[in-house]
Amino acid sequence: QVQLVESGGGLVQPGGSLKLSCVVSATTFSVRTWGWYRQAPGKQRELVATTASAGTTNYADSVKGRFSISRDNTKMTVYLQMKDLKPEDTAVYYCNKVAGIWTDPRPYGVWGQGTQVTVSS
Repeated sequence: QVQLVESGGGLVQPGGSLKLSCVVSATTFSVRTWGWYRQAPGKQRELVATTASAGTTNYADSVKGRFSISRDNTKMTVYLQMKDLKPEDTAVYYCNKVAGIWTDPRPYGVWGQGTQVTVSS
């Protein structure tokens, strides 16, 4: 069964930076598209960034130019570098696969514990 372990969150001031990591235990890691999702209080979980096996990346408009997703297939780890953070980026961040399209990403049914990112002065 796949396991997803996110880390790297914390409290940061507006304009600050954080780098999230997600260690994945999945034999199919290198061939899959992986994404970072986030869920803010009272809101639905949303996809914010994806990294495909071929290296292409995509971002939600709200984070484009500020967030950068990357992967290390040898470590089975997905990263999310976040810069110029805003209060509206406050959320629990999760990683999971992306097996569908942006509006219907079809993640695994299993989720990690997530990592809390709080942007506040």
